Amino acid sequence: MRDTSIWKRVLGLDKTVINATRWDDNLDAMIVSVRPNARACSRCGICNRRCSRYDRGHGVRLWRTVDVGLAHTYLEAEAPRVTCRFHGVVVAAVPWARHGAGHTRVFDDTVAWLATHTSKSATGELTRIAWRTVGAIVDRVWADSEHATDRFAGLTRIGIDEISYKRGHKYLTVVVDHSTGRLVWAAAGRDKATLEKFFTLLGEQRSAQLTHITADAASWIAHVVAARAPQAVRCADPFHIVAWATKSLDKVRRSAWNRARRTEPSRQASQWHARTKPDRSSPSHQVKNVRWALLKNPENLTARQKTQLEWVALHDPLVHRAYLLKEELRLIFALDHTAAEPELDAWLDRAAGSGITEFVALAGSVAAQRAPILAAIEHGLSNGRIESVNTKIRLITRQAFGFATPESLIALAMLSLGGDPPRLPTLVDPRMRQ
Repeated sequence: MRDTSIWKRVLGLDKTVINATRWDDNLDAMIVSVRPNARACSRCGICNRRCSRYDRGHGVRLWRTVDVGLAHTYLEAEAPRVTCRFHGVVVAAVPWARHGAGHTRVFDDTVAWLATHTSKSATGELTRIAWRTVGAIVDRVWADSEHATDRFAGLTRIGIDEISYKRGHKYLTVVVDHSTGRLVWAAAGRDKATLEKFFTLLGEQRSAQLTHITADAASWIAHVVAARAPQAVRCADPFHIVAWATKSLDKVRRSAWNRARRTEPSRQASQWHARTKPDRSSPSHQVKNVRWALLKNPENLTARQKTQLEWVALHDPLVHRAYLLKEELRLIFALDHTAAEPELDAWLDRAAGSGITEFVALAGSVAAQRAPILAAIEHGLSNGRIESVNTKIRLITRQAFGFATPESLIALAMLSLGGDPPRLPTLVDPRMRQ
């Protein structure tokens, strides 16, 4: 086997002619001089169409490729410009790298694979590039993958949610396919304009094919869904509805705690600063420490928490009534659709007539979401898949810390969770190809 053939296989080069190899003392790296073969030369760098040559460009360029052993390795070639009838004067395409990149395809794909499988420090140390360079490479690989696959094919049931990715109220709007669990779309922002971008990309025909959409009760989601996919059944996420009830219950508990504190005998100023043990038998202490017993599901309570709930039932009927209302609402989601509808209506009547300010307001909010709640129960849908994806995005957010733009974070999330992860470049024996 000739030396040039060995180098082509080692570096994963295709449609490329190797002219020479040398060691550069200034760069302390291996330089491989290459050129496109006859079929790959004189093509537009954007559309890859055959074009006429314009000029020699700016001379010889270098592309970083995978290391050979312990040595940095670069491909060296001229970068002429061509005249494309669609894109004008552009740098000619090269078969070993993406247009406008300073790294080869093999290097880009290796970095993208590492970014989705390993830590930030391991990726940077192994490839010996800056973390922001990793972000730029992830952007390129995702752009290439996005054009090669149809992410919106076969979408019928989707979930929409938002997730914070940075301090200062920085959010991403994400869309997940319920059928596959794939992240199909994400964009910075959480408002009507952001979600409109998704439906614009999806198109009217595919929007009309959507049958079910799950989301929380955010009005900006409901308005866009009603306008762009009116035929889809909108399902409220049970987790968010129950979370409303637990939040209202905690407000009731805090009010009870403040009332108990006001009725207790006042202490001397010196006693407040004394290092004395608190009175654990006082009503205020009991109400303060019953918080987790009130918020947990009954089947998960410890023996001590069960005792705390018994104390609440005996000494603070208002808090206990709020707790029962929370549990009744939670259990409605475990019923089938025919039983859930009358139970939900009965719960709304009890909450509205409870006299508990927080639960009267909650009854109004739940009543406004009655149809989506019943739809979620009937079709068995929730934002569970979306929350699972959000948890993974939070991990990716930590991993992507230092990326210059949210687009790089989105690209990394899409590569990791979009169902078509980057593949690690490997040398495949032609006899093993299927």
